[in-house]
Amino acid sequence: MSKIYLETIIKAHIQTVFDLSRDIDLHQKSVSKTREKAIAGRTSGLIEKDETVTWRGKHLGFFQTHQSKITQMEKPFHFTDEMLKGRFKSFKHQHIFKQEGKNTIMIDILEFESPFGIIGKLFNRFFLKNYMKNFLLERNKVIKTTAEIVSQ
Repeated sequence: MSKIYLETIIKAHIQTVFDLSRDIDLHQKSVSKTREKAIAGRTSGLIEKDETVTWRGKHLGFFQTHQSKITQMEKPFHFTDEMLKGRFKSFKHQHIFKQEGKNTIMIDILEFESPFGIIGKLFNRFFLKNYMKNFLLERNKVIKTTAEIVSQ
């Protein structure tokens, strides 16, 4: 199992950052390089607990589909999405938010596992983990920029 932990400091109120992090439309904007689109379930607006979203995007040269469900949510402190269908053996993304003064600390904890046994583990370790980290960093940059503009 691979694990990515990221912290992003954002000069905005926790509720703003929380809402932008679950905004389907902003997510699509942040990952436009992969042409990722919400094609089923919640396809726009703010995703809520127990809702699903199915994404289709071009990753690693291939169009792929990934369906997630929001399995936990405590507004505005955290939510978790978990894969229901997709290419991973398992996929769980925890989104945690902490207010510290005028800043919000946005924490991503992404745990995933590829299929294909030892080959999948090697692929995770030497390639996929870095790919996923960069994917999250790009997404977080858009959330940060948008939140800080909205909060001015």
